[in-house]
Amino acid sequence: MSTDSPARPRLTVGYLATPSGDDGIALAVAIARKTGAAIDLVCVVHPVPYDGHPGVEQYQARLENQASAWLAAGAARIPDDIETRTVVVVDESFTDGLIGLAQQADAEMIVVGGTGDGLISRHTLGTVSTELLHSAPLPVALAPRGYADRTEVALDMITVAVPVKPTTSNPLPFSLTFAEQAHLDLRLVSLVSLESPFDDDVSRSARARRVEVVRDLLEKTRATVNSDLDIEVLVADGPTLDEALDNLRWDDNDLVAVGSGHLGAENRVFLGSTAARILRWTTAPVLVVPRSGDPASPPS
Repeated sequence: MSTDSPARPRLTVGYLATPSGDDGIALAVAIARKTGAAIDLVCVVHPVPYDGHPGVEQYQARLENQASAWLAAGAARIPDDIETRTVVVVDESFTDGLIGLAQQADAEMIVVGGTGDGLISRHTLGTVSTELLHSAPLPVALAPRGYADRTEVALDMITVAVPVKPTTSNPLPFSLTFAEQAHLDLRLVSLVSLESPFDDDVSRSARARRVEVVRDLLEKTRATVNSDLDIEVLVADGPTLDEALDNLRWDDNDLVAVGSGHLGAENRVFLGSTAARILRWTTAPVLVVPRSGDPASPPS
């Protein structure tokens, strides 16, 4: 009697023949290397509206052939031992076409680069990435600018932004499953700041008390994780949230997971204000997890 082997996980990678498209490929390769996932490299082209003149079908075919050529060049950047297919999707919206293909393929996540503007190693959102980070029904992984230029990237840790507010969606359940699948170490991080204009003894004392409360929450969270993973807990604090973020250190092999804000729809990605600031500060790729039906709640 034969048994079917587990289905290989799939990554849907949105691609254009640009440096940010190459950044997305590089991140997808790094994830596939750790998870054994297959890659669907996707380019979306707009349908050419019929205007009553001849040649529309030929022009549409020309656009699709050009997209196929771009995909072939992009696929050449993916090592031969990673299962890869290229797909041209015709849709009015690049974002909708990408999401539709990801759902059809039952993908684990969508992977994209940002945009070509902005600082090297930082995140800058373009039109497609912005739309994905405010509507996608599955996790979205975003590569920072210049990620394709990093050499010998091998993901070894996922940093999970554990929320301290019960209204914020918790990315830990998804991140834990992903870390076990990819054999990554886990770092649980919470941010503490009073956003106070004063940096006096009273403010520092209040922040220190809050740090202890949050550290206790993280330790309790770590205790609930039934896993053999190496788990680190860290509280990043500062007078402001930006200064707290500036105290965090990243290396080329990090991945950051954040939850979705409470304003988003259930089971959809929605980049909240804190996650957006993490995105702005980190040099690591960021994985945004859709909002679950149940808000995060601290362990008792």
